[in-house]
Amino acid sequence: MTYFGILGRTRSLLVLASLATAAALPTLRPADAAANHDGIWSVVIITNQGICDPSYRYPIRISKGSVLNAGNAAVTITGKVEKNGAVVVNVAAGDKTATGTGKLAATSGGGSWSGGNGACSGVWQAERRSS
Repeated sequence: MTYFGILGRTRSLLVLASLATAAALPTLRPADAAANHDGIWSVVIITNQGICDPSYRYPIRISKGSVLNAGNAAVTITGKVEKNGAVVVNVAAGDKTATGTGKLAATSGGGSWSGGNGACSGVWQAERRSS
């Protein structure tokens, strides 16, 4: 066998070994690589349509992806934040309810909401206060 034949086979074996090693390593899925959104956030809710108050501000806590009321306001705040930042949240005060959807990044986020049986709607903006 010639020198070039041995070199070609060695190169092929190295390429196959590299591919086999790469295939055996665990892959990091995008959801696993996403930022952790846990912490305290300040959320401003703005009414664009309807008879609801023009704006509200609530502190929220995200803990292990669950959204909770972090303030003293007599409202129930529940929801979930996915690893990719997708948010679904419900706010209830007495018989009034609203649902919001949107997305969080590392330090800010936003989305839309509707409530009052469709009587009101608008947007929300969030800003991280602490981890």
